[in-house]
Amino acid sequence: MAWSRGCYDTRRAPLAHQRFADSAISIGDLIDPCHGERMNETWDCIVVGAGAAGLSGALVLGRARRRTLVVDAGRPSNRVADGIGGLLGQDTRAPADYYAAGRAELAAYPSVDLRAGEVVGGERDGERFVLELADGSRAAGRRVLLATGMDYRPPALTGIEERWGRSVFHCPFCHGWEHRGEPLGVLNRGGALLLRAWSGDVTLYADGHSDLTAEDRARLAFAGVEIEERRVVELRGTGSDLAAVAFADGNERACRGLLVPVTLHQRSALATQLGAATSEPGPLVADAVAVDDDFETSVPGLFAAGDAAGVMPSVANAVASGGNAAARVVLSLMTAGDGVVAGATSTAELAS
Repeated sequence: MAWSRGCYDTRRAPLAHQRFADSAISIGDLIDPCHGERMNETWDCIVVGAGAAGLSGALVLGRARRRTLVVDAGRPSNRVADGIGGLLGQDTRAPADYYAAGRAELAAYPSVDLRAGEVVGGERDGERFVLELADGSRAAGRRVLLATGMDYRPPALTGIEERWGRSVFHCPFCHGWEHRGEPLGVLNRGGALLLRAWSGDVTLYADGHSDLTAEDRARLAFAGVEIEERRVVELRGTGSDLAAVAFADGNERACRGLLVPVTLHQRSALATQLGAATSEPGPLVADAVAVDDDFETSVPGLFAAGDAAGVMPSVANAVASGGNAAARVVLSLMTAGDGVVAGATSTAELAS
């Protein structure tokens, strides 16, 4: 392998090693902490997180020849899923393989460096941001793109954790196909009518007495959705496969796929530490980083994309937002005081 003294040089590595890792989590085994010379420079942009949004952003930045550092803790939100559903060209591909391929693509761009690590703090230092990593090292950048993702918090119900992202899920467009035609259910949330697109056997598990109106009940009945109001105590099955929903009275009902409510919470406190405002809590996202149409936060020079910015959760949406945010980063760098087109008054003028 092409190891330098302090950094793994992805540009000179054999193709087999450019694939970096068999899983998104094992990136640290192949990318050295890079305490060498390049860590002392001021990067054009530091991308925090290398999930779909972060890798997409880094690719756009690399293709625009921006000096980019990507720092990744290796914990993408969909790492437990069997496959990515509904992503053109990558349908059903294992997340670990997808992210490894993305990192391999970045190896073609000499201005982009990948580093395994976790950003634990940061501050504004004049015209740049200085970020601190868990290992005590620091990195400075003129811009920061936050792609730190969200923690998905489903209900605290026995049997969910081991089936999450497989037979228990929050997005039917991502996972419904794998359970087409099977007995499906919705746990104490909307979406029961939507699930009829994938199965004719759908049950709404109200988990106790429901406050559904007579009109709601009539609509569900017309669609063939049954309403189950017994208290749910457990999900049963073998391994990651769901077989049944168990009730407090000791009985159970067959169910092979269950749509459950989740709330998304910031995985990293970095946005708050850097002074970025958050959006008002919603039914799905508790604390999204507030961004404008250019994906810029309330802090000039600090951008956010993907789940962290409240983008509707899906890999496709994360890829799109990461790429769009990175393009805006490039434009903002070019219109900065020392940019090559500093005479432009806005990124919109430059792009027109």
